[in-house]
Amino acid sequence: MTGTDGKVGLVFVSHSSKIAEGLVELASQMAPHTSLAAAGGTDDDGIGTSFEKVSAAIGEVDSGVGVVVLCDLGSAILTAETALDFLDDDVRQHVRIVDAPLIEGAVAASVTAETGGTLDDVVAAAESARGAAEDVPGPDAATAVQQTTDAAASSLTRTVTVVNKDGLHARPAAEFVKLANTFPSKISINGKDSKSLLGIMSLGLVRGTTATLSTDDQSGKQALDALAELIESGFGEA
Repeated sequence: MTGTDGKVGLVFVSHSSKIAEGLVELASQMAPHTSLAAAGGTDDDGIGTSFEKVSAAIGEVDSGVGVVVLCDLGSAILTAETALDFLDDDVRQHVRIVDAPLIEGAVAASVTAETGGTLDDVVAAAESARGAAEDVPGPDAATAVQQTTDAAASSLTRTVTVVNKDGLHARPAAEFVKLANTFPSKISINGKDSKSLLGIMSLGLVRGTTATLSTDDQSGKQALDALAELIESGFGEA
């Protein structure tokens, strides 16, 4: 076995080698300790897919706890399915092909893998990207914050202001999610699950906007304070 010990590995299958390699570069910024492999293009890097590349990539990231494969187009899925057919039975049982948007699914899955999520957790994170287009903030962000505050009237809450220049874009959002996953308590941020990367990014929290953190878990104060402190710190970008 190769891959990162104890972490689910990811394979990105694209008809373009540049797309697959670029996606590894992007995801590795948020999941630097997770095994990610590009399987893009044909054997000679032309436009298409390669059974050999997919098979090799699965072996490269497999640490024994699971591999998630994401693909860009239908024929890429067929190539991945063929590669799975040739795997040993004990390997095949922990390799999953996920039908989800390649970029959004790859980023969400990579962050979940980085936090030590199980194979099912990583699959669920990738699949959450299918609804990401519908999961966008309403036209009135202030109203959304007020609704969150009202709903959390009997909960523990912290309200902070986003101070870093570019707001909760991909990298700081990933840092936020990774910290949230270190706590058992369920914390929401403006109504979104703090452990959902795509949910947080959909909020569009730019510099100067308000973030309301809340939890119904009375033992969640430590998590609430830590997440609030991270936002107030500017993620090292302020």
